[in-house]
Amino acid sequence: MVPGTFRAPMGAVIFFCRVFPFIFFREPKGGSKSEGGKASETFLSLVEKTAPPVAMTVLAFNALSGPIKDNVHASIPVLAAAAFTALTHLWKRNALISIIGGTVVYMVLSRVLP
Repeated sequence: MVPGTFRAPMGAVIFFCRVFPFIFFREPKGGSKSEGGKASETFLSLVEKTAPPVAMTVLAFNALSGPIKDNVHASIPVLAAAAFTALTHLWKRNALISIIGGTVVYMVLSRVLP
């Protein structure tokens, strides 16, 4: 666990690390596009499309690996929230709704189940 004095700076560093690539690689407004930039444009568009799902997959596997290895009883809220998130996303196709819903399910179940 992180001491209280380090939470804000660590949160800022994590936020910066996740936002930095999108700020750094964005196309400048009004910039001229050269022929040499076409390959980098296709690469960046590929990264823009694939990076969020890849990051979410890594985070999901990370979230699911800990409780299942350590304590099977503690994995019930995690598995239920993951299933709720997946089903809600398949139903609504809205990442915000599914992530918030899964978080609520996890928080409620982790408090209710002993």
